[in-house]
Amino acid sequence: MSRRNHRVAVLVLEGAKPLDVGIPAQIFSTRRSMPYEVRVCGAAPGAVTGGDGLSYHVADGLEAFEWAETIFIPGYRHPDREEAPAAVVDGLRAAHDRGARLAAISTGAFALAATGLLDGKRATTHWHYTRALRARHPLVRVDENVLFVDEGSVLTSAGAASGIDLCLHLVRRDHGVGLSNHAARRLVAAPYRSGGQAQYVPRSVPEPLGEVFAATREWALGRLDQAIGLADLARNANVSPRTFSRRFVEDTGYTPMQWILRARIDLARELLERTDLGVEQIADRVGLGTGANLRMHFQRILGTSPTDYRHTFAHPED
Repeated sequence: MSRRNHRVAVLVLEGAKPLDVGIPAQIFSTRRSMPYEVRVCGAAPGAVTGGDGLSYHVADGLEAFEWAETIFIPGYRHPDREEAPAAVVDGLRAAHDRGARLAAISTGAFALAATGLLDGKRATTHWHYTRALRARHPLVRVDENVLFVDEGSVLTSAGAASGIDLCLHLVRRDHGVGLSNHAARRLVAAPYRSGGQAQYVPRSVPEPLGEVFAATREWALGRLDQAIGLADLARNANVSPRTFSRRFVEDTGYTPMQWILRARIDLARELLERTDLGVEQIADRVGLGTGANLRMHFQRILGTSPTDYRHTFAHPED
């Protein structure tokens, strides 16, 4: 007896990001090799204004939630300024109560968090929005250094590409590694990236930065292999250490020493990506002294090890 296809709804909200919508719609699309059926829906049937100059026309409204066994919430623009519609939030909560699995991609985590279903649970979103998610939903345990988080019936992922990892993880969870690898080959995607792998953040130090002490920051970045203390930074900026520290935190959100540490980690990342230097050599070049020290801070800030980071992000020479 043939088994019924698993029913997947992909929710399109105003400002929906095209790649976030397309990933689950394509991976779970109805085909002979994939035991899934997909419907793309919105808060109501009809036209939906998307992000990046695209718009959508969805055939189904929220009634698709009653049909679905898994609901994807793709990312959308300005989640930190615009609340998801109340009907959508209520519909997601009711679907979950009926047993549906909810999975958010990127900033879709904001709509999922609005249901309260992430309270007390780990979750992630695109690294650019992790602080905003934490501020808006303080009961959610936001983890900014992972690709996706599986909390059973509620799942979240980071930026768009990690949505592929989340979808393949669900295929693997539903039907095993064979079907997941088949889907990955069709996408020409990596068959498996652990959800605990670090998000690839272009810089660990915060961006954008204002002009306050910009020259001193540049001075410090050129001397990361040397010992740099608060007194050295303040002396370069020609202010007292207390004034430097206070204004630096106001400008960057980090203490001077936190910023220096993250700058050292960024330089270590660049060396891991672009050189064959060993961990001990890199630790010395970035001012962290020992490989053990580098590994400890690397794990704490990025959630992965230098070796695993190199395996993932190193650029081979042409």
